[in-house]
Amino acid sequence: MTVIEQMGAKAKEAARILSVAGNKKNKALNAIADALIENADTIIKANNLDIENGKNNGLTPSLIDRLTLGKDRIEGMAYGVRKVATLPDPVGNVISGNTLPNGLTVTKVKVPLGVIGIIFEARPNVTADAAALCLKAGNAVILRGGKEAINSNKAISEIMRNAIEKAGLPKDSIQLITDTSRNSATELMQLSEYLDVLIPRGGAGLIKAVVENSKVPVIETGVGNCHVYVDKYADTDMAADIIFNAKTDRPSVCNAIETILIHKDVASEALPKIKEKLDTKNVQLRGCKITREILGNDVVEAEESDYYTEFLDYILACKVVESIDEAIAHISKYSSGHSECIVTKDYNSANTFTSQVDSAAVYVNTSTRFTDGGEFGLGAEIGISTQKLHARGPMGINELTSSKFIIEGNGQIR
Repeated sequence: MTVIEQMGAKAKEAARILSVAGNKKNKALNAIADALIENADTIIKANNLDIENGKNNGLTPSLIDRLTLGKDRIEGMAYGVRKVATLPDPVGNVISGNTLPNGLTVTKVKVPLGVIGIIFEARPNVTADAAALCLKAGNAVILRGGKEAINSNKAISEIMRNAIEKAGLPKDSIQLITDTSRNSATELMQLSEYLDVLIPRGGAGLIKAVVENSKVPVIETGVGNCHVYVDKYADTDMAADIIFNAKTDRPSVCNAIETILIHKDVASEALPKIKEKLDTKNVQLRGCKITREILGNDVVEAEESDYYTEFLDYILACKVVESIDEAIAHISKYSSGHSECIVTKDYNSANTFTSQVDSAAVYVNTSTRFTDGGEFGLGAEIGISTQKLHARGPMGINELTSSKFIIEGNGQIR
């Protein structure tokens, strides 16, 4: 057996124990949270190596931001883990039940998925978030992070493994693949004998590669080509505030917006307000012809490829549209199905937008930055699913379970 196959076998055995672990899972989660705080200096030391390597390898400032772990972010990780521990345990919950005419009792209950594989890129906080959610839902997890965060991931995973072992659960409930070569990712995609599901978290290239090459069922997550549409009935001051937050709060995350669409009737009023705010963060606007006529030629001329792009940076595409129908058509063509927003004071416009825009999260008069498991009350999240089967939107512990039927009788035969 290869190293990764051995990890799969260990995870499968751990998953069997986790499926009936009950309150031991909460004990383990609180132990993880304590250990993250107690070992913050160790994590930061490892993270500093990743940051130094990232800068030497030319990572952009926004990617360095995604990579960086200070004490505040480690405390945030620990808080997220504790919050997951407080959530109701989904395992064993009865979904439905009935007694058939022949006397059989049929009960449908929630059960863990089993062994979950997660391939992710340069966000080491995913290591703790993903492990906590998988553990709470009774699943073992095999993590495969990117080379950019390997030192951070090693430190965090080892701290977590030691903590759960002290809490009485198998340390192999959480495992990290330390080989960051393409071969290890490919092998994990083929591990159908041991993995029940594979979840990629990262850019479009990673997700496309996993979907196209995996023999294991995949839940697509992450790519966020998100939009704000400023309707002709919009409060333009509100629109400027929402766009500023949705773009600049953390431009490197998937729920940040990448394109704004402005109704022609309010473009002359709205665009200068929006640009004034964005200029404070040096956001580069890439605009259509009308945008440039209103704001001047210092706005970069947009190419069609810009409307497809998840910039993950201080760059924002902009287009003036004739109608709400054109805005919805644009979103339908270019969106990744993650999060979209309309700013409007008109009920009919809001209803049209929420009814016709087919994304995982659709907002009215509020920032797309709220597409997050914690913000939605799910605790930490495993990712934002942009597909429709099994799970959609922020994936918390309930989305990491499946179901089974339990049938009880007294000797019936068919």
